[in-house]
Amino acid sequence: MRVRPVSFDALVTELAERIATLPPHQWARVAIDGAAAAHPEHLADALVEPLRVHGRPVQRVSAADFLRPASLRLEQGHQDPDSFYLNWLDTNALRREVLDPLSPNGSGQVLPTLRNPHTDRSTRAVRVPLPPGGVLLLDGPLLLGQGLPLDLTVHLRLSDPALARRTPESAHWTLPAFKRYTEEVNPESLADIVIRQDNPAHPALVDP
Repeated sequence: MRVRPVSFDALVTELAERIATLPPHQWARVAIDGAAAAHPEHLADALVEPLRVHGRPVQRVSAADFLRPASLRLEQGHQDPDSFYLNWLDTNALRREVLDPLSPNGSGQVLPTLRNPHTDRSTRAVRVPLPPGGVLLLDGPLLLGQGLPLDLTVHLRLSDPALARRTPESAHWTLPAFKRYTEEVNPESLADIVIRQDNPAHPALVDP
């Protein structure tokens, strides 16, 4: 294993080139997995335009828009790390509305959002078509190890001290969930690509 420091721009270029090598006539479901402190949404957003330059249409989806209703995810309280780990993400809806339609025999019709995480109401979004060869860029925490049908996975790794330092104090209750994720799922071993993000200005690619 070799840890290779790269600039953020170089990282985006390299990832876009890697994603662009996926079969050109099939949909590519790509997950950027990472704690909120690692800002996986920033990397996913940065990949959109380079992928379009490579001729790959892109649809962005965030796991935050596919949470279970508050009555279910907050059943054990607003700050329960086990519920956050196990019950917040509506994996069935994410499969049904986003990932399965982009399977080889799918419709290509993607629901970009399901539920507003702040109001807990349906977004009433309409399905959007993603042409064959298009790329779905999904960002969010705790995505690996759940059996989601994904074609390429990227894990943004933070050391425990960096995660604690970069997580707002109001969200420190989530830290045990990420510790459990590391111990039980070991996302570094599952991801196709691992990026160390302790210093956001100086990411590093982990080469096998």
